[in-house]
Amino acid sequence: MKRVLVAITIIAVAAVTAWGASPQDVARLGKDLNYAGAEKAASKDGLIPAWEGKDVPLPGWTVGKYRGDYWKYKNEKPLFTIDASNVDKYKDKLSPGQVQWVKQTKGYKMNVYPTHRNAGFPDWIEANIRKNAAGAAKLAKGGGALADGVLPGILFPFPKDGEEILWNFLERYKGVGVLFPRTTTAVSPRPGSTEWLDPSGPQHTFYPWGKKGSMHPSQVNNVLYCIDFGYDTPPALAGQRIFICDYTNPRDRESFFYFPGQRRVRRLPAYANDAPQIGFENQYPIDTAWIYMGKGDRYNWKIVGKKEMYVPYNSFGMYDFRKKLHDVLELKHLANESRRYELHRVWVVEATVKKGVRHTMPKRVFFFDEDTYLALVGDQYDARGGLWKVEENFPIPVWELGGTFADFPFVMYDLTTGRYVCDQSSIGTGKDVHYYAESNDPRFKADWFTAENLRSVSER
Repeated sequence: MKRVLVAITIIAVAAVTAWGASPQDVARLGKDLNYAGAEKAASKDGLIPAWEGKDVPLPGWTVGKYRGDYWKYKNEKPLFTIDASNVDKYKDKLSPGQVQWVKQTKGYKMNVYPTHRNAGFPDWIEANIRKNAAGAAKLAKGGGALADGVLPGILFPFPKDGEEILWNFLERYKGVGVLFPRTTTAVSPRPGSTEWLDPSGPQHTFYPWGKKGSMHPSQVNNVLYCIDFGYDTPPALAGQRIFICDYTNPRDRESFFYFPGQRRVRRLPAYANDAPQIGFENQYPIDTAWIYMGKGDRYNWKIVGKKEMYVPYNSFGMYDFRKKLHDVLELKHLANESRRYELHRVWVVEATVKKGVRHTMPKRVFFFDEDTYLALVGDQYDARGGLWKVEENFPIPVWELGGTFADFPFVMYDLTTGRYVCDQSSIGTGKDVHYYAESNDPRFKADWFTAENLRSVSER
């Protein structure tokens, strides 16, 4: 392990010193670098191919149809499979958390497929990225907030520190909003039990800066995103609903929760960071959603380097809304055939809690895709320095948004108890996730996310 970390660190130093946002480097975007700042060229051994540009569907796809049927590589077969019998052979291209989970979980496999670097952006977003690379994007002094930038688009295609990579991830483009007609937040049974926690209900997320064009965070009151989710099953949670808004500036998160038993809306000022999500037996800290949720102001963020790694990618099986929930969410892990892994280059970023700050996960290591800055894998460590949890995201191209990638379904495996959480998935719902490039729906407006409106739309 020490040899691997040393090698990664050497790569990091080279990357940072070579990639300054000089006019010469900015000019490379769209030429030998893609608009994420990643080398278009293939790896020397050819196992990671050259960047192929924006993905497009096969003829006949329209919004609402299962996406996996219209992907041009849908008939590919795995190159090989990683399981407990051979995981040590591949451990240099996995995270420590992935290795441990494979070793300890009976029947768990990682099917590795040919790599496709098929993530891109619409032309107008590429223009925004070029402005950011030239100096439009800035972090606030002292960290923890974004001072400025041109959105939508990657803020820091030439990242100099881990916090810049985090903000590339936080500001990932998903249009103006994403609607789940239904989604399930599932927690696997306690050891010795077969009883799941799997409440479900509608959800949508609003990104006011995501519409076509160019804007600065201040033009949308520094809103990062707003989330509306609630549950209509099971009866114990039915009627509960929450609005959450995060901000790019130092403003604290706003959270409003509707409790149906009290018929009241309450503000939850501390519903952030490692606070457990309500109703899930302390299995789901709120900042573990999407692998990381929140501004990151409790951590110091350090680039460790880059490495080649087997990561979830083009994982259409995790979006198959036609399947039954527990055909994919099996008792001990997600179904092997629903997950797809490819070899990609990733940024390795280590987050350590700042001095004087408390967090149940004082160290976390994230693996961000070089072509999208999506967080694909995350290892979480406990207060004693031991591996605690490992998370994976399952990205796919979103054709209605011009070929960019999105990453809603995710899983978090607890290495100590063997339980897991899977959230933001449409599996078992019968309807696909809907991404909106533009919309006049009142749910995609800032005034939807007020305490007064939460009470209005929740009371029955």
